[in-house]
Amino acid sequence: MNRLISRVRQPVKRKDAEQYLLLTLLSFAASVTLTRLFLSLSGYPQIGGGELHVAHMLWGGLLLFVAALLPLVLTNRWVYTAGALLAGAGVGLFIDEVGKFITKSNDYFYPAAAPIIYAFFLLTVLLYLRIRRPPSRDARSELYRVFDGLQEGLDRDLDAQERADLEARLRFIAEQKEHPDLAHLAQELGKFLASDSLYLVTRTPSLWERFVTWLQSLLEQRLTRRRLKALLVVGLAASSVQELLDPVAVALTLLRPADPAHWLPSLVELGRVRSVTSLMGFRLQLALEGAIGILLLTACLLLLVGRERRAMMFSYFALLMSLTIVNLLTFFYEQFSTIVLAMIQFGLLMVVIQYRRRHLAPLGQGAERKADHAA
Repeated sequence: MNRLISRVRQPVKRKDAEQYLLLTLLSFAASVTLTRLFLSLSGYPQIGGGELHVAHMLWGGLLLFVAALLPLVLTNRWVYTAGALLAGAGVGLFIDEVGKFITKSNDYFYPAAAPIIYAFFLLTVLLYLRIRRPPSRDARSELYRVFDGLQEGLDRDLDAQERADLEARLRFIAEQKEHPDLAHLAQELGKFLASDSLYLVTRTPSLWERFVTWLQSLLEQRLTRRRLKALLVVGLAASSVQELLDPVAVALTLLRPADPAHWLPSLVELGRVRSVTSLMGFRLQLALEGAIGILLLTACLLLLVGRERRAMMFSYFALLMSLTIVNLLTFFYEQFSTIVLAMIQFGLLMVVIQYRRRHLAPLGQGAERKADHAA
């Protein structure tokens, strides 16, 4: 039993794991969105004839199988990039047909299918945010990442910057006295990297890398604090109006009938509620949308009067609540028509995080009050 436990090794985060997971997320989102768009524009065609129907879930399963086989068969680093793209596209094609497998009637358009897909995507986003955190540093983990980076040397694609990164990791390992064997191995690998016989390439930035660098430089120069603040004010104001639009419209519609028994027919006429069972969820959605709209409007006003920290706190939690809770209900009632809105909200949340990171340094509670009053 002790031998079995001793063989269990603590998992080590792979180098560039967050980039691979981001590729999976992007290909997942693109797969679902493009599939739904194509099927809608083409009238939902079916591949096959007679009793046969080749659902696109099968193609998704095939892509997932290829993505699983690649790292088992090949050891090249490009396998992880290819596997990430294939896995994202495969899971998108697979989960897009979840409605058929949770209903007896194989209903592709079952209302709960869209929230399930969105929830699965959100869970993957949360995993990505967790993976993005800096990993713990120890000799064993760093040596794993060194061996991973040395594959660039085997492919004769190692450049000076990558060698410097590997040498820094090896120096860290060599300084860990509790693992003398690993420290000795790190010293020997350091000698190999420092040898004149090591082949290095001159790295020239790709077109995409040059574009990203140019865009970052442009944003830093043009998107000043004042302009970024103005963008946030406009975005928060527009989002608050959008969140309050449905509750106000429904409230005005329901003011006419005095009997609550007339609520359901009125909502059915609006095209928002399909049955009595969905009425409770719709009421919850309206209440949450109203609360989020008020929070966003409050954040906008606080930003205008200079209470930036409180404004960022209000807007952050309001957008996070909208993305994680309200959108699940919205996907149930409006299906995939709300994808664009979710993307806009996510972009606004990224702007809030960027503004807080660039222009609002962490402060204690007392200092925060002083900063708010000074602003």
